[in-house]
Amino acid sequence: MNPNWFAYTALFLWPAVAFALYFRLPANKATVWTILGAFLLLPYGLTIKFEMIPGLDKDTIPNICALIGCMLTARRGPTNVRGSAIVILLVLMYLFSPVVTSYLNSDTIVVGRAMLPGVGIYDGISALLAQFLFFLPFLLGRQLFRDSADVQVILRALVIAALVYSVLMLFEVRMSPQLHNWLYGYMPRSFLQQMREGGFRPMVFTGHGLIAALFMSTALVAAATLWRLRMRISAGIVGYLSVILVLCKSYASLGYAIAFGPQIMLLKPRTVVRVACLIVLLVFSYPLLRSFDLFPTDQLVSIAESVSHERADSLKFRFDNEKLLLDRASERPAFGWGRYGRSRIYEEGTGKDVSVTDGRWIITLGQFGLLGFIAEFGLLLLPVMKAAFAFRYAPTFADKMLLAGLSAISAINTVDLLPNAALSPWIWLIAGALLGRSEALFASSRLPEKRTSLSFGSQQNARHESQI
Repeated sequence: MNPNWFAYTALFLWPAVAFALYFRLPANKATVWTILGAFLLLPYGLTIKFEMIPGLDKDTIPNICALIGCMLTARRGPTNVRGSAIVILLVLMYLFSPVVTSYLNSDTIVVGRAMLPGVGIYDGISALLAQFLFFLPFLLGRQLFRDSADVQVILRALVIAALVYSVLMLFEVRMSPQLHNWLYGYMPRSFLQQMREGGFRPMVFTGHGLIAALFMSTALVAAATLWRLRMRISAGIVGYLSVILVLCKSYASLGYAIAFGPQIMLLKPRTVVRVACLIVLLVFSYPLLRSFDLFPTDQLVSIAESVSHERADSLKFRFDNEKLLLDRASERPAFGWGRYGRSRIYEEGTGKDVSVTDGRWIITLGQFGLLGFIAEFGLLLLPVMKAAFAFRYAPTFADKMLLAGLSAISAINTVDLLPNAALSPWIWLIAGALLGRSEALFASSRLPEKRTSLSFGSQQNARHESQI
């Protein structure tokens, strides 16, 4: 990496952009555009590091700006909702399990010529701060996005951003993915990884073509949801975004859109939510299925073989590496090995790192163990499950449809963490918003009970007064 002056300028100027948004827009809209805009526009992989604080990059800087902006401008006070104990527990596990992991991994690992130093409490506190800054959008989303209008803000932002971004993506499909290099002075990933099927897959400023394709897949689902509700989205926009997604040349993202797009447009919202629940439950149980060889890896490789021999080899290689890393993680199953490559595989003689960690699930499981995995993926699973239970309290078809669309998007982002590691603050914001909306529906369902109780109490008082 050799970033130019403009790359650093973009990072340092983003707080000014964020604060301008917060003083011009409502807090929920400003939060969406602060985090989504940074995800789509800021340089990928560039980190500004100061002593004693986590690195500042396109993930942490917008999150800090969003927190400060909400504190300065948000009018919505703290919300007390029933059933938040499990959320608090998972949040505490997510934040503090790295501290325990670091405390338990003070030993030095020596494999051949490789020597990996132990970690301690200092690293644990550093990991805690990094987790908190990365996770902030979940907490903000839960607080700011409580009604159906708030959900519309997210879906509309996704569609608008995708339509604007599609121009840059079409440029890179034709001219090759060079915009990041031209603007910021370096290529964030290998150029060869962006070459597919005799052409290019666009990445713009997301860091990889797969990340750009995932974004376009979720935007397509958002567009389909708004089209179903006739909210100023035409079938032409849905079709146009479908073409852009095909040009992204990602079978996984295309599969997500094919799985959920027709459901959103044709089936009942309840069915969409149920399918989303099944998907996130599969993701949550994936380590267990892989540990006992219950996941159909051979069958999936055979299916991939019918499409492309190259893709079948790639999929088999991925599964083989997952098995090796899973065996490594099982040596310290509860809290993991800690950061700095301690959970990876090294050759005995040379100490060469021979592991390939693609999926977020195996990275989290190896670094922070089963408790770290339960905390992180539990916080991604919980909003979709909450949405399923809160669905019956949605008062109108539009409310149900918006809940289904956001559940589908959250499920897509979660299942993609099995083959890839593209967990971002934007994904946390969506999960937090889905949880916030679901909890608000639960809270509204109890209002009639309160009114009935008050009415009954008033009647009792009236009788008492008449008797007096």
